[in-house]
Amino acid sequence: MIPIPRRKRVKSRSCLHKVITTLKDSIEDLISQAVNSLQQQDVLESTLTPNIQVTRTRDAAHGDFASNIALMLAKPAGKNPRELAQALIDALPQSDHVTKVEIAGPGFINFFIHQQTVLDVIRTILDRGDRFGISEVGKGEKVQIEFVSANPTGPLHVGHGRGAAYGATVASLMRAAGFDVDCEYYVNDAGRQMNILAASVWLRYLQHLDADIPFPVNGYKGDYIRDIAAELADKYGYAFMHDTRHIMDGIPADEPDGGDKEAHIDALIDRAKSLLGDNDYRLVFEAGLDAILADISEDLEEFGVHYDVWYSEQTLAERKLIDKAVNQLKDAGHIYEDKGALWFRSTDFGDEKDRVIIRDNGQATYFASDIAYHMDKFDRGFQRVINIWGADHHGYVPRVKAAINALGEDENKLEILLVQFANLYRSGERVQMSTRSGSFVTLRELREEVGNDAARFFYVMRKCEQHMDFDLDLAKSQSNDNPVYYIQYAHARVCSVLRQLEEKGHAHDIEAGNNNLECLTESHETELTTMLAKYPELVEKAAINAEPHTLVHYLRELANLFHTYYNAHQFIVEDETVRNARLNLISAARQVIHNGLNLLGVSAPESM
Repeated sequence: MIPIPRRKRVKSRSCLHKVITTLKDSIEDLISQAVNSLQQQDVLESTLTPNIQVTRTRDAAHGDFASNIALMLAKPAGKNPRELAQALIDALPQSDHVTKVEIAGPGFINFFIHQQTVLDVIRTILDRGDRFGISEVGKGEKVQIEFVSANPTGPLHVGHGRGAAYGATVASLMRAAGFDVDCEYYVNDAGRQMNILAASVWLRYLQHLDADIPFPVNGYKGDYIRDIAAELADKYGYAFMHDTRHIMDGIPADEPDGGDKEAHIDALIDRAKSLLGDNDYRLVFEAGLDAILADISEDLEEFGVHYDVWYSEQTLAERKLIDKAVNQLKDAGHIYEDKGALWFRSTDFGDEKDRVIIRDNGQATYFASDIAYHMDKFDRGFQRVINIWGADHHGYVPRVKAAINALGEDENKLEILLVQFANLYRSGERVQMSTRSGSFVTLRELREEVGNDAARFFYVMRKCEQHMDFDLDLAKSQSNDNPVYYIQYAHARVCSVLRQLEEKGHAHDIEAGNNNLECLTESHETELTTMLAKYPELVEKAAINAEPHTLVHYLRELANLFHTYYNAHQFIVEDETVRNARLNLISAARQVIHNGLNLLGVSAPESM
């Protein structure tokens, strides 16, 4: 996964925002100052530059934050960890936010945060609103995220949907954490699969015009091909019609007739190009490409997935970027010729074998296009490139990394995240799918059945590298077992309370609530407030690690704490002091739920 860089402080944040959203950073600063103090006293070597780690504790009895700094420095310092921990505690500067510091176990240092500091998060949330959780930890680093990039040979299916939801959510998280993110779709509009698509459209066009011609086993069989063919016939009439005898004469037998399906479809492609000629073949080719690409674009837009760039593979050759990449590799001595083909010495960079980039017929391989595409990514100034691919591309990763190295770029600037396929279940039975045969559930059909919210949410509930089972029945259910419903219901419940407040003739005095937050002493209130305070750190960590599922789990836990609080206490009470404080707390909870759902691409309804 993405490595976590050492966090840098951002001085431009407001004081209150900094206290809350960088409380962890503040403790790191305290420890850093203590280390410096011990170095000045020669207790620690001045050359030590420790990586200070501060984490949230799991048990409130152990404080709010903990650090293992004493354990890390004990050996190089030649000291007992607990003894060093005490020295560090003694050297800590005074802080208004820390009430107590203790040594635990073999030498952990536990920090207890002042309750008023924790309660301050409620003020901050209400003040920051939609911007609560937004930070600058990314420092404007220019990042490109390429995801989905499905071949435009058919509609997006439920497998593509997971990559779409994951990529879009990672982009949202990274933007919230201060990264400058561009989302890109690489359109594979060149190569053999696109020629198979063109041949499939042409043959269906002929059939639409009543030509008696068989359809190849290896053609694209979905109904969408028939629709494209019908539109082609409506627009061009019989312009692309040819005698079926001329089409099939000399074509190798297809698989059902004892032949090779691959040789059969390749021969049909060649025949289509020959009979149609360059211009007409291009019209058929583009009819299929344009129709499917428009469908993909519309589908993704309606799914809340937006791209800054749609990058055409064809332009790589048109702009001679493939030639540029090959020549750059040649000049660096990484290319050799064998039997008329050009090979990239990828084994020099850790790949299992060398790879052909220019075939003996002079045609560039898909890998050559990919090398040129990645070279162009870095030429466009991206400091970090993230590719989100299907898990079936696992074996392709080493060769791409090898190419990045050979081009003189740091391979660590390229991060490849693999997304496992999504298995679809209906009534406890797995739905079988096959893309080529056309028997698959499209992303559009899934969205129509369960809705965008459930689809976006369920797709990112698990780590991207884990298999996921998408339960259609659960996604559609309006029950507490449905996690997205459960979270949205928490948001709607707060809205309902505020409506009831108005109906009972009361007004919510936010300022009065902020002035009396110390009234929130119930255990449910403390737990809920503490959870709210974790949100900014959670967003930063989820962004840096590209792990949207952690935000999902956080929102589920937050919703559970709210529902528990709702069931245990009244909010619209007679005591105005308590009432306004509680309304501030639940309004803050509503805001954080809204912000979190927004990052996931999920709505936050006001009534359900």
